[in-house]
Amino acid sequence: MLTFDPQSHRYPSIRNIVYAKNGMVCTSQPLASSIGIEIMRRGGNAIDAAIAVAGALPLVEPVCNGIGGDCFALIWTKEGKLYGLNASGICPERLTAQAVRERGFEKIPLTGWTSVIVPGAPAGWAAVHERFCTMPLEELWEPAIRTARQGYPVSVNNEPLWRNEYDKISKAASRDGIEAYQGWFDTFTVDGSPPKAGELFRCPDMAETLTELARTDCKSFYHGDIMKRIVAFSEKTGGFFTEKDFEAYDAMWVEPISINYKGYDVYEIPPNGHGITVLMALNILKGLELGEDRGSAQVYHKMIEAMKLAFVDARKYVADARFMTQKVEDLLSDRYAAARRSLIGGEAIYPEAGDPSCGDTVYFCTADAEGNMVSFIQSNYKHFGSGIVVPGTAISLQDRAMDLSMDPESDNYIEGGKRSYHTIIPGFLAKDGKAIGPFGVMGGFMQPQGHMQVIVNTIDFHMTPQEALDCPRFQWVGGKKIQLERSVPSHVGKALARMGHEVEVLNDDVNMGRGQIIWRNGDGVLAGGTESRADGSICVF
Repeated sequence: MLTFDPQSHRYPSIRNIVYAKNGMVCTSQPLASSIGIEIMRRGGNAIDAAIAVAGALPLVEPVCNGIGGDCFALIWTKEGKLYGLNASGICPERLTAQAVRERGFEKIPLTGWTSVIVPGAPAGWAAVHERFCTMPLEELWEPAIRTARQGYPVSVNNEPLWRNEYDKISKAASRDGIEAYQGWFDTFTVDGSPPKAGELFRCPDMAETLTELARTDCKSFYHGDIMKRIVAFSEKTGGFFTEKDFEAYDAMWVEPISINYKGYDVYEIPPNGHGITVLMALNILKGLELGEDRGSAQVYHKMIEAMKLAFVDARKYVADARFMTQKVEDLLSDRYAAARRSLIGGEAIYPEAGDPSCGDTVYFCTADAEGNMVSFIQSNYKHFGSGIVVPGTAISLQDRAMDLSMDPESDNYIEGGKRSYHTIIPGFLAKDGKAIGPFGVMGGFMQPQGHMQVIVNTIDFHMTPQEALDCPRFQWVGGKKIQLERSVPSHVGKALARMGHEVEVLNDDVNMGRGQIIWRNGDGVLAGGTESRADGSICVF
């Protein structure tokens, strides 16, 4: 029997872009990609494949998303129209700032019931299915249900994340008591331990839950037996849910927002998501000369400064759109971009929000020969989320309340029925009214930074989709602090430090985002890139 360390990477590897004509599915998990293509081979379109993948990823990458999470999507149909879906959750009525403080917290914690809001993902899946899919949910989720019962070998990237989550949730159980967390240990461990890479993981509870969701078009999650089980467990173990919280929820179809960047239209979902951060940063950048050398310190500096300025605005102003005091059109105006651009000089600045007035996620994309293309993202937020799993269901509940504010002066103040500031963002690129394709980079607050870097790599530096993803990344983490991947040349890091940036070079690229891209060329051929920092995989036919 051969022995080797699956976490060992002695040599750099090269990934080529992948071409296809009839269909393509790009995900962070090979098994999920193969499930999407299986659905296309059965006659489904790209949107059918996306919903099949959405149902499979809580099983094959549970460290980053779950049935109790949220989702967003941008869907380009063969008729040539782009649709936006916002399936982010809402705050329970009983989860208030006072209730948080009564639990002994001054800010919303990472784990436990205080971090949980009503999940949106099942409603989002159902909304997309009802509007665009051609196959029944029972058929779309049959491969995931089958795999949940038979088991699958855990992927390399999942192993360290799963182990870290085991430690995090164990600490939370020690703090709060085991009762609320026992469902996680019963569901997502193997013989009491986190599974290792290559070890088989089975989840019959998820098979049963997906079967029930498919049978009821996900209505059971908000109006039926599954909802009642969630609420009953919440009441038993100190949660805030009532049945009315679930009955009041629905996903929303929204109009995508966009800016034109050097002749290309870049689309994002409007607030409460922070995709607007990408557009604000690109608006600033499009008035700057970047030159021809993507690897120069000057290019990194200008991109970092533009992102900093956009991000501090987003953190101050982005909230549930019903509660925002600033208008999206003002934040995206050329006038405001010019004002912010004028702040960028030769040295790093400490960014402050202007006045525009006058942990973790899965991203995937699909495309078919008819012209349908899907940019889809879903998440529990911080890996497994709150650490709470409803016993017997495999429903891991997200921790999105963390991005609500305890400050009553904030647009994002914690209130019942409110959607939180949201980090997950799908992207889409078009030109002259024609689709180029979906793109995305998952990973908390890295996401808009990854989007901006991918778009600049693609449009300014003419990179292939694979190069655009492989290009060494930076991440701004606050103030003048930036993180660089070790593959960024050392002279670039030194030059940035001389400009006043506080530079940290990372050995581990797990926090630098994980992306997927599909571009369609003029004759309909699809070109895909997938994340080399993850277990990314492209399946085609």
